[in-house]
Amino acid sequence: MSARYAIYFAPDRHSPWWAFGANWLGRDEHDNCALPQPSLEGIGPMELATITAEPRRYGFHATLKAPFHLSSGNDESTLVARLGRLAQTLAPVQLGTLRVASLGNFMALVPDTVPDGLQALAASCVSGLDDLRAPLTAADLARRQPATLDPRETELLRRYGYPHVMERFRLHLTLTGPTNPPLAQRVLEAVTPAITRLNQASPLTLDRLCLFVERNPGAPFVRTLDVRLRT
Repeated sequence: MSARYAIYFAPDRHSPWWAFGANWLGRDEHDNCALPQPSLEGIGPMELATITAEPRRYGFHATLKAPFHLSSGNDESTLVARLGRLAQTLAPVQLGTLRVASLGNFMALVPDTVPDGLQALAASCVSGLDDLRAPLTAADLARRQPATLDPRETELLRRYGYPHVMERFRLHLTLTGPTNPPLAQRVLEAVTPAITRLNQASPLTLDRLCLFVERNPGAPFVRTLDVRLRT
């Protein structure tokens, strides 16, 4: 029960989007090794390292099914097999133009508009694998800060183990941990030019499901598998 698994979307390791995200966070989630972070105007090296510390542990990604323990009787090979079968039922989704946005107290990349097929794909990842998920423990529930959730989010948390799913899902690739408004503005100014270039040169497509694994509590999540969606 120590390992947790997550289904994320993350760009191909050899893509310019992955190079941007991995270097921004300062970590290669495949090899679980540090990468040099960029030199930025307006954000010093120590400040950048601090504000990216929380997302660095998870790697550059968008959550499709949040971290979960496997239920009794299921193992990693079962999850891998099921993930492969699920991927063959799903078609790639072009994400369109991404932009830097403030989501609550953190910064992330989000699509300018919700692409066709995205919400259904995300819902399939949640519901299609949920029978493999162990019930939430008291610690799991506390981690999700239930006092901050509205009634529908509480219902989703208890049903699927995570509150931001189904109609409450919003795809985002996290860039920072908590930031105050002035710092958020500096992040926006620092990141937007690179994102504008990436949008123009290499529009991003959600074309794979990625398995990330936290082998022990608090350990970095490691990307262990990419499964391409049907073409």
